[in-house]
Amino acid sequence: MTSPDTPGIAALRPRLPSPVQEVVDDRFERRGVRLLLKRDDLIHPELIGNKWRKLAPNLAAAAGRAVVTFGGAWSNHLRATAAAGRLLGIPTIGVVRGDELAGRPLNPSLARCAADGMRLHFVDRATYRGKSEPRTLAGILRAADAEEAYVVPEGGSNAEAVRGCRALGAELRGRAEAVAVACGTGGTLAGLAAGLAPGERALGVPVLKGGFLAAETDALQRAAFGGRRGTWSLDERFHCGGYARVPAELDAFAADFEHRHGLPVERLYVAKLLYGLVTLVGEGAFPRGTAVAAVITGRPFPETSAHLLL
Repeated sequence: MTSPDTPGIAALRPRLPSPVQEVVDDRFERRGVRLLLKRDDLIHPELIGNKWRKLAPNLAAAAGRAVVTFGGAWSNHLRATAAAGRLLGIPTIGVVRGDELAGRPLNPSLARCAADGMRLHFVDRATYRGKSEPRTLAGILRAADAEEAYVVPEGGSNAEAVRGCRALGAELRGRAEAVAVACGTGGTLAGLAAGLAPGERALGVPVLKGGFLAAETDALQRAAFGGRRGTWSLDERFHCGGYARVPAELDAFAADFEHRHGLPVERLYVAKLLYGLVTLVGEGAFPRGTAVAAVITGRPFPETSAHLLL
């Protein structure tokens, strides 16, 4: 497992372990449930939350080589990778879903990537969907002039990343009976569950629709640990229509949570997680006396919300 003392990575100066903050929320209090916030958003100002935990071991494995990775037009992962490249002085290449974007002005998220030195390569959506196939991947890397680069998958989720996220669970051992995290590719959930103590469980809240994450998370644990680890489950009800969908109701919920607790709420992942937890508590999903920890994996990207509201 990569630690902050790994050569090169130490220069990024992460704040580990990230703090745990208890908040008083009447929606939880009246059900006899304690709410803890695992503030992974405070690990690093640019490699935020699970992006640090997943990228650090991959950056160590890259050993100074250029890094190529994948994401959509608003990808938090692409921004984090680009920032890491700038901070560590390594080249980065971002393969972006949607060749129709190539001739347009960059949105604020991709502009940040470019400003941090990431070279952007746009591919059509059919090719992007096939990127895990060896022949398609080889073609993408050849076209992007990245055949010698170290490949990090979309969202940063691979065996190295899962082993890195195991530390998240270890940091929470004995603090909460249930730990919830928003999920895009399943890597954080896979590692988190493996790091928790027996009797503690992890809950994943997918931010994409499709029902594919159970199989993906299981496959990631097999790749990282040789089999399933820990107790984990998914609740698929809170994606709000899919990735980057932020309907008015969710935005209003996030604004209310910000007002209640003084915490900036990232809309694409964290808002859906917190909305799901409030719903589950209202349904009586957690016994009285339960401590529930919500992993705050990111902070709002300033220009995002206005572009994504439906």
